[in-house]
Amino acid sequence: SAVQLSGLVDLVRGDLSKLGRQTLGALVTIDVHNRDVVSELHGKKVSSSKEFDWISQLRYYWRPAGTTTMKETGKPNTVDKCEVCIINAMLYYGFEYLGNSDRLVITPLTDRCYRTLMG
Repeated sequence: SAVQLSGLVDLVRGDLSKLGRQTLGALVTIDVHNRDVVSELHGKKVSSSKEFDWISQLRYYWRPAGTTTMKETGKPNTVDKCEVCIINAMLYYGFEYLGNSDRLVITPLTDRCYRTLMG
């Protein structure tokens, strides 16, 4: 919500370490992008999880142990898994740490890159 986003902005303006400020700045950027995406989906009256405007968004799904069949083994997952999905591509999140990089902005081109790289 706007109140939560405003609270994050106030936090970023406060007394923070360089790493804390960088982390919160990235979170604000992501939150603003997510707010814009939700607003766009609402404006387009997207009402089904099967619509392209929804499935073309990068989505994360938490799959508790035993709730999904693993492609490699054909058996249920034995540990919790995080699925990363976009369009018809799905990868398991491997908890890779890529560092705490600056995020200036997320644009439609960024989203297009996600679709290309995941496919």
